[in-house]
Amino acid sequence: MREFTGYMHGINLGGWFSQCDHSIKRYDYFIQKDDFRRIAEWGFDHVRIPVDYELILNDDRSFKEDGFKRIDDCVRWCKENGLNMILDLHKTVGFSFDDGEQEDGFFENEGYQQIFYDIWKEFARRYGHYEHLSFELLNEVSDASYCEMWNEIIRRTIKTIRKEAPDIHIIVGGYHNNSVFAIKDLDDPFDENIVYNFHCYNPLVFTHQGAYWVNGMDTSFRMSFEHTYSEYRRFSEEQMDIGRFDFFPEEDKIIDASYFEELFMEAIKIAEEKNVPLYCGEYGVIDRAEPQEALKWYEYIHDIFEKYHIGRAMWSYKEMDFGLVDAHYDPIRKQLLELK
Repeated sequence: MREFTGYMHGINLGGWFSQCDHSIKRYDYFIQKDDFRRIAEWGFDHVRIPVDYELILNDDRSFKEDGFKRIDDCVRWCKENGLNMILDLHKTVGFSFDDGEQEDGFFENEGYQQIFYDIWKEFARRYGHYEHLSFELLNEVSDASYCEMWNEIIRRTIKTIRKEAPDIHIIVGGYHNNSVFAIKDLDDPFDENIVYNFHCYNPLVFTHQGAYWVNGMDTSFRMSFEHTYSEYRRFSEEQMDIGRFDFFPEEDKIIDASYFEELFMEAIKIAEEKNVPLYCGEYGVIDRAEPQEALKWYEYIHDIFEKYHIGRAMWSYKEMDFGLVDAHYDPIRKQLLELK
């Protein structure tokens, strides 16, 4: 399996141009130039920058030059600090992974799809020539029923991008919020510069313990990391609908690094067979978890990332219930940075 060179140790800048109030104040102050310097000094090699369409589109769907200027700043700050950058379209007109956004109709509406193609044509025109950039088409397609249509949209979008940017890396993920199990249903890579992407918050009942946005989750629920698979299954059934998110092997053993190896193995084999890089664009543990327990999760998942040369970007740099720079992670930040 090929490595995604230059994108092995990254962090997300979530909540800046995405999942936010889209105010000038947010754009100006949430992340600043010095944050890029700090990220580079910490030893990361790239940042993933989620962007919602509101940053670059007016209400009439014309482009906002001031939004592109902000992306221009990111491109420059990454270059100045020796960082690579992933430009991730986190939300498009008619689709968001977050039901609370009230975006719908993308997969049924050709007009919304054309806006998507136009966005990527413009991104490719403006940024496709930068060697330290990669593109991620869309964050976390949800419903598996969209699979066939999503593969077709991926193909058409890549063809659009390639007219302007023949060599830039393009990152694609599958349904169920970029589930690692959806890798098998992605079409064969369009060309040699395609990267298969998944996100990992498994086991969700641990990484999202107490999360107010998880349906059925008791916000007071807390748990340690080391439990048997059967105990994890019981906690999950009690706290949420685990359907599409998790798997727990039948054997009654205590969770360890082998959990992540088994979880990723199908995707690893597919990536090896198709000679395509494998990348984990998001992973992390909520700030409700006890830090030393979270550290165990990070140690095990990084063992497998390293063993199979899987690139990754931690979620997230600041706030967003996962912030690496926030006080909650003071006790383990040094260890996390050594792992990354």
